Amino acid sequence: MTDDLDTPVLDDHLHLDPRHGRGIDAVEDFVRLGGTHLLVVNKPSWHLGVEPDEPADFRPVFEETLDAVAAANEVLPGRAWPVLGVHPGLISRLVDERGLSPEDARDLMCGGLEVASEFVADDRALALKSGRPHYDVSDAVWDASNAVTRRAFELGAALDCAVQLHTEASEDLTDLAEAAEEVGLDPANVVKHYAEGRLAGPTPSVMSEKDRLERAAESGEPFLMETDFVDDPEKPGMVLGPKTVPRRVRWLLEGGYDDAVRTAHVETPRAVYGIDTEATLDRDA
Repeated sequence: MTDDLDTPVLDDHLHLDPRHGRGIDAVEDFVRLGGTHLLVVNKPSWHLGVEPDEPADFRPVFEETLDAVAAANEVLPGRAWPVLGVHPGLISRLVDERGLSPEDARDLMCGGLEVASEFVADDRALALKSGRPHYDVSDAVWDASNAVTRRAFELGAALDCAVQLHTEASEDLTDLAEAAEEVGLDPANVVKHYAEGRLAGPTPSVMSEKDRLERAAESGEPFLMETDFVDDPEKPGMVLGPKTVPRRVRWLLEGGYDDAVRTAHVETPRAVYGIDTEATLDRDA
């Protein structure tokens, strides 16, 4: 028995790991509660045992994500899309643990983004993922991270695709919106993953906690909803589970926030990613 919430329900940012985690079982939980669409972000490369020496080393990480998306598409009443990129935390592993200079780490990570962009160019992925550390780092690492992010924006502009960002917690990321605009990427197509309920600059992908969602819904601004489900059996309580977005959609609808639900699950996905969550929804599935 599957709940039908009479709306597309998109989780904008989660991870699937069929090899180590729950994989398709997590997708089935999402569907049972009324979930329909997913944006599946590749796991950090080191979580899949990849310690890159050159950009091509990221390719298996991206291919594994595509395989997870293909499996998800078998059970979703809507569909899933891959979001591919290089986790900004990689720079600390490269610099602190492997002894690379910030500049060499920057170049390797930019190369990984360029490999990810090939998948977008071939219509095998929907968007790119980049960002900067959410923890304190040296000025050199911070500058290198911002340069990586800027490269993601350049690639997004060239491909006309969105860029999801992992960043520090903030309600004001206008500096990144301006950096995107400088290279020709509309800041509306920059998505701040793990966002609060309001955000200046990029489009917020709001963590699906009730207080954050209430703020987003009442703001009247474009937003998305996510769990950042990590699909790691060693971290079962980390962030939110795959049932959360459909549960929160039901809660929003019961609270009279119908317009906000449409904003988060139909209008903003169309505006940011160019996807149609209604046309891709098979209500008989």
